[in-house]
Amino acid sequence: MSDPGSAAPAAPRRFLFVVPPLVGHINPTVGLGTELTARGHQVAWAGLPEVVGRLTGDRARIYRCAGPLLGDGGAERPPDVRGPGALKFLWERFLVPLAEAMAPDVRRAIEKFRPDVVVADQQTVAGGLVAERLGVRWATSATTSAEFTGALDGMPKIDAWLDGLLREVRGRIGDPGGTADPRFSPELVLAFTTEELAGRPVRADDRIRYVGPSIAERPTPADFPWEWLDPARPTVLVTLGTANVGAGSRFLAECREAGRARADRFQTVIVDPAGSLGPAAPDDKDILTLPHVPQLPLLERVGAVVCHAGHNTVCEALWHGVPLVVAPIRDDQPVVAAQVVDAGAGVRVRFGRVRATALGEALDAILYEPGYRAAAERVGVSFHAAGGAAAAATHLERLAAEAAARTTPEGE
Repeated sequence: MSDPGSAAPAAPRRFLFVVPPLVGHINPTVGLGTELTARGHQVAWAGLPEVVGRLTGDRARIYRCAGPLLGDGGAERPPDVRGPGALKFLWERFLVPLAEAMAPDVRRAIEKFRPDVVVADQQTVAGGLVAERLGVRWATSATTSAEFTGALDGMPKIDAWLDGLLREVRGRIGDPGGTADPRFSPELVLAFTTEELAGRPVRADDRIRYVGPSIAERPTPADFPWEWLDPARPTVLVTLGTANVGAGSRFLAECREAGRARADRFQTVIVDPAGSLGPAAPDDKDILTLPHVPQLPLLERVGAVVCHAGHNTVCEALWHGVPLVVAPIRDDQPVVAAQVVDAGAGVRVRFGRVRATALGEALDAILYEPGYRAAAERVGVSFHAAGGAAAAATHLERLAAEAAARTTPEGE
């Protein structure tokens, strides 16, 4: 766990966040940006305004960057693509095209905003590559710990393939003479988790600073029926995040059946953005299905979460001390799911095969066996102690001060 220590007030600096059009990757930068602004710094984002602006608010400075959307056109992954195939698809069809499309706009954003530090998302490699080429200091915003905790150790061919792919990308948009892995800044990696959940890193450990989740207020839908929640029963939240809309119809239906079978024990809120479950049945008075929910305020009132083991959702649940049933689909989700189980904070089920009966049994376990909640609360305590956005801001201030010191001529 990192301790940024106490620091004197920092001189005003400029920080540019380079982010993909993915909600879970943008959210941690929102709290961090708010903290930096409160300290007197200037912040801006380079990304897709239609996605970034929805999370940062109308007053944020956003430099438009071109690029594909995951799940749109060529980046539409078939629901049954999993494992190494899903990782290969993600990089070849989305992350590499995203980097190449963003690179010219990132360069323009840096030249116009003139940041002291670029904060590049771990998978938005254009940020680090362009900053390096322009001689600007950069840090990594790591919204998942999978890549530095040995997730690819058992797949050496995939690891080598990805290293080669990134070298090719560097040759096209970065400094061909550079050597840094664009996923890991050579100076600072901000990990929005803690070792209590992620475990010890096996790469970039000298640069990683575990700061825990960066939690900030978000625009909240005004139409959520808070009066529907029954204080006499736990509420279970079911969500598959924003990048798995097309893959979850069967799973959500099984979750609904599990909720129906246990309506005497708990209520169920299901997030169904695509409307795949159809209209609610007349007798589904204990199941609420909505396209979107105010996740952070809702997590303060739920007893359990069923999710895809997306890093953002997992960390926000554990921040609130809520245990989980995790059903990983692809990408880093199996790694995050294993972290939850190893921490004792949840139960893992098979996304593609689990049935309502097994889901109900898993929910019974995390709701009524106290060890799961105790473990979730223990991880949550570590998250709060890590410092979140405040700790991350202090680390960035130090990096910016070092950058300024190196560029200030002697005697000034």
